Order: sequence, then C-alpha cells, then structure tokens
Amino acid sequence: MNFVPTIRRAVAEFLGTGMLVTIVVGSGIAAERLSDDPGVQLLANSIATALGLAVLILMFGRISGAHFNPVVSLVDAALGRRHHTGLSLPMTAIYLVAQFAGGITGAVLANAMFALPTSLSTTDRATPATFLAEIVATAGLILLIIALARTGQTSAAAPAIGAYIGAAYWFTSSTSFANPAVTIGRIFSDSFAGIAPASVLLFIAAQLIGGAVGALLAIALFPHADRAADDMVIPHEPEPKD
Repeated sequence: MNFVPTIRRAVAEFLGTGMLVTIVVGSGIAAERLSDDPGVQLLANSIATALGLAVLILMFGRISGAHFNPVVSLVDAALGRRHHTGLSLPMTAIYLVAQFAGGITGAVLANAMFALPTSLSTTDRATPATFLAEIVATAGLILLIIALARTGQTSAAAPAIGAYIGAAYWFTSSTSFANPAVTIGRIFSDSFAGIAPASVLLFIAAQLIGGAVGALLAIALFPHADRAADDMVIPHEPEPKD
C-alpha cells in the first residue's frame, strides 16, 4: 500500500469528522449560553451544523470522499465488494479509526474553546422514539448519498447533505445524530449537544440498522447502486494499491 495517499485520506477523515463534531458541540454550547429557549438553541445548532457540514464536504471531499461517518464507510465497502470498488477492508478500518478519533478530538476542542472541562455528558436520550428516529435519519442519509452518486449528482452533495441533516434536526425526535463517530464524540461534552454514555449503544445500533435499510432501499430504487461506491460521498482520489 502506498502510505502517502493513505495517510492523506486518513488525515482528511480525521479532520473532517473532528471539525464536524467541533461545529456540533461548539454551536450547541454557544446556543445554550445565548438563549434559554430550547427552540432557539436547536435552531442555532441545526443551522451551524448544516452549513458547516456542507463546507467540510467541499473542503475534504476530493481527498477522501468526505465520509466523516462510519456508517457511510461501511456501506461504501459493502456495496463495492461485488465489483471490487469502494473501500477495501484495510482502508475501511483506517477510515473508522480516523473518524472515531476525530470525533472525540473535536468534542475536546470545542470544550476548550469555551473554557469548559471535558467531562461525560449526563443527557439521557435513549427512548423507543429516538431509536426509531435514528433509524429513519440514518436510512435517509444513506439513501440520499447513494442516490446522488448513482444519478451523477455528486456536485450537489455538499448542499444536499447539509440541508438534509439540518432538516432532520427538526423532523426526528433524536435531532438526527445519524453518525456513530459523532455520537461517540458527543459523549465528551456535558452540554446541550451531549449524549450520556448509557444512551450510546442504542443510538449506534439504530444507526447501523438505518444504514442497512438505506442501502437496501437504494439497491431497490437505483439499478446497479453497487457501482456507485467509488463516488461516495463525492468522487475522490483512488485508493492506493500495492
């Protein structure tokens, strides 16, 4: 494996996921300080996340595909197995490590910028309703990403995915985490954006189920959806070969 391109892709995933969590947690802390109204807090958090995610996809997409999400990477690898496209198993492992490390680092950075200690969240979010909401949110995200790739609309990925996540903040009871790395990162901020460790397993289970549902829907709706793996989230430099 050529290590320079591999490292470049891993760094892009680390930075992208880390900056995403910094945006989510930092804007949540700022919103909590600026207003006591939960609606205003959620509005500020959702707008910042939607805009920030779109920018990050544009910033890092051509390097790594801008997955920033273990579910996206796992679906990419699973879809690409038939045609030997998408992420290989070693690259998938590298992406996942980079994403989880980035998510935790991003939360620590957000806390530091607001002079808050890094401590575990006490916000319990686990309910049957939020479990269903995370399945719906993640399935919709995966379906959107594959649809854009399969129909040649990846140039619209940044605004489309940002808009979807911004909207999903409001139409799901869980406020649409839809991302295991973001979920783990948000454990480390006892703020508006945090999630208690006890809620995490339920959220990640729902996200994995949602990812599978989204992929199956995409396969049913878009012929040869498995050929889109190399273009998720947007086309990027090819995986280094031996």
